[in-house]
Amino acid sequence: MLKHNQIILRAIEPNDIDFLFDLENDMKLWHITQTLVPFSRFDMEQYILSVQKQDPFAAGQVRFVITLVENDQPIGFVDLFNINPINQRAGIGIVIIEKFRGKNYGNYAIDLIEKYAFEILNLHQLYCNVEENNLSSLRLFEKHGFTVVGLKKDWNKNNSGWIGEYMLQKMRSN
Repeated sequence: MLKHNQIILRAIEPNDIDFLFDLENDMKLWHITQTLVPFSRFDMEQYILSVQKQDPFAAGQVRFVITLVENDQPIGFVDLFNINPINQRAGIGIVIIEKFRGKNYGNYAIDLIEKYAFEILNLHQLYCNVEENNLSSLRLFEKHGFTVVGLKKDWNKNNSGWIGEYMLQKMRSN
C-alpha cells in the first residue's frame, strides 16, 4: 500500500468489483481503452482474482485502486502497463471518477506511482498518452515533469470524429 495524507494506492480487492465494473463499462472511456463490448461481472471477478498475486514484471502491468484515506472509498485507478524490465520503462495511466476530479487526488496518485516505479521497480522512464483535447491530464503530467515528445495525429476515434494523442515521457532523475 502506498500512502499520502489524503489518498492511498492499494491492490485491487474482490470488494472493488462494483467500482471496477462501473468504470470499465463507462462508454465515455471506451475509445481510449479500445473497448468494443461491455465487460461482464464474471470478467471483472476473473480479472481481480488473476491480478491479486502477480509479479508486475511477469504480468507486464500493475493496477492500484486510488482510495480516500478517510473512508477507503475508491475514486479511481492508476496503472503501470507495458512494463519492460530490459529497457526499464512502463506506460502510466490514470482515471479518477468525475466527482473527485479537480481536488489534487491525481497529483497525489502520480507522486505515489512515480515513487513506486522509480524506487521499487527501479524503472528508468515512464511514458503516457494523452488525447490532445484533454488539457487537464496534459497539465497534470507536465506538472510532474513529463515532456511532450510527439503528437500522433488522428490517433483515436470517438463519436465526434478523430482526435490526436500526445506522447509524453519522464526520465528518472538521479
